[in-house]
Amino acid sequence: MRLHIDEISETVRMVQAENLDVRTVTLGIDLHSCVDAQIETLCQNITGKIRYYAKDLKKIADQVAKEYGIPIINKRIAITPIAEIIGKASPEGIVKVARAIDAVAKEVDVDFIGGFSALIHKNLTHADYNWLKALPQVLCQTERICASASIGSTRSGIYMDAIYDLSEAILQMAEMSKDQDSLACAKFVVFCNPVEDNPFMAGAFHGAGEGEVSLSVGVSGPGVVYNALKRHPHADLNEIYDIIKKTSFKITRAGEMIGREVAARLDVPFNIIDLSLAPTNAQNDSVADILEEIGLESVGTHGTIAALAMMNDAVKKGGAMASNAIGGLSGAFIPVSEDNGMIAGIEAGALTLDKLEGMTAVCSVGLDMIAIEGTATADQIAGIIADEAAIGMINRKTTAVRVIPVIGKKVGEMAEFGGLLGRAPIISVKPFSSKRLFERGGRIPAPFQGMTN
Repeated sequence: MRLHIDEISETVRMVQAENLDVRTVTLGIDLHSCVDAQIETLCQNITGKIRYYAKDLKKIADQVAKEYGIPIINKRIAITPIAEIIGKASPEGIVKVARAIDAVAKEVDVDFIGGFSALIHKNLTHADYNWLKALPQVLCQTERICASASIGSTRSGIYMDAIYDLSEAILQMAEMSKDQDSLACAKFVVFCNPVEDNPFMAGAFHGAGEGEVSLSVGVSGPGVVYNALKRHPHADLNEIYDIIKKTSFKITRAGEMIGREVAARLDVPFNIIDLSLAPTNAQNDSVADILEEIGLESVGTHGTIAALAMMNDAVKKGGAMASNAIGGLSGAFIPVSEDNGMIAGIEAGALTLDKLEGMTAVCSVGLDMIAIEGTATADQIAGIIADEAAIGMINRKTTAVRVIPVIGKKVGEMAEFGGLLGRAPIISVKPFSSKRLFERGGRIPAPFQGMTN
């Protein structure tokens, strides 16, 4: 695919003035061929395969970014969910595998490697149990590994026991990394209805339906959309919708061009483009700013969900017109710590945890990069996850929770995570328990919506 000359000049403007970038090129690698009963051999097989496919990823991505003038911010890897290939490995053995993967990620110089994950939306295998025991240590002893868990789907219902176990693991991670504002929790996300081709962290993994290796790309364009709206201050909502749709079309075209070029030079298949509007801490590169430009005094006020629903749908339609390779999550992310407008909304008192939860019913994913008080209990965290999973299950969409109980900090204080992860004000949780809900045990059955055959 090639851009026309007028598209190229417009893309240059979007890069230079409006923070357009390719947020990530993510190389997906299948690890099923690496399985071995001996931990040392398993580690060697995994690191050898990752090294073989990813050794030139950063170099080629940087070359393409320089030649085309479009920044590629992150180079990442997604692997087969690790619980599928560890066999009878003990928790100690699983930690060894994690250290080996982290080491090869540093060697090939990728920013993150996702897929230290387990799909446990119906029950746990012995491997899943050992993965769960090892998880806090893995995320606290490695730098670049990201992990996720699937605890529900529209077809299977919600596995409540797993939610509670994972909430206890989140608290362990928070305590073990409290000297870094509980940073380990920022590398872990809990899903309902996860997708197999998501290029974004922390939830990326290379699904069973994917091939041996492939390259996916995630674009980022809140600043471009915001500036496009600024140029039309008197447009009505139909015109606003059309502006967002057309802008999303342009962003998708540019992002796919970059992704396909990187894939071609790596000699791997191009997979999908995820056109999610992913904010950064740069000025005016915020989903909240877009919503406020549409007409809200502050993100979180009444009307926020309506504006977000309109924006998200327009983004999807624009992307679908631009490419036949749309995949991943595709829509709008609302990660609090990575969006200055969201942070401002919380500080102003307009944006609360409840409102964020309501917003997830109409946007791409879920509760993302939200810092909560470190005194939160396992059942409170489990309740947050279960509520979000229910939204995903009933609405047949992907939802997720990445919350960070920041040990030692109080509501209103600021947690600092650094880099792309940014910073976030500590939000309060409801001071009531849902422990009895989880003590009952079992699963919430699949809803009627799951009977689609």
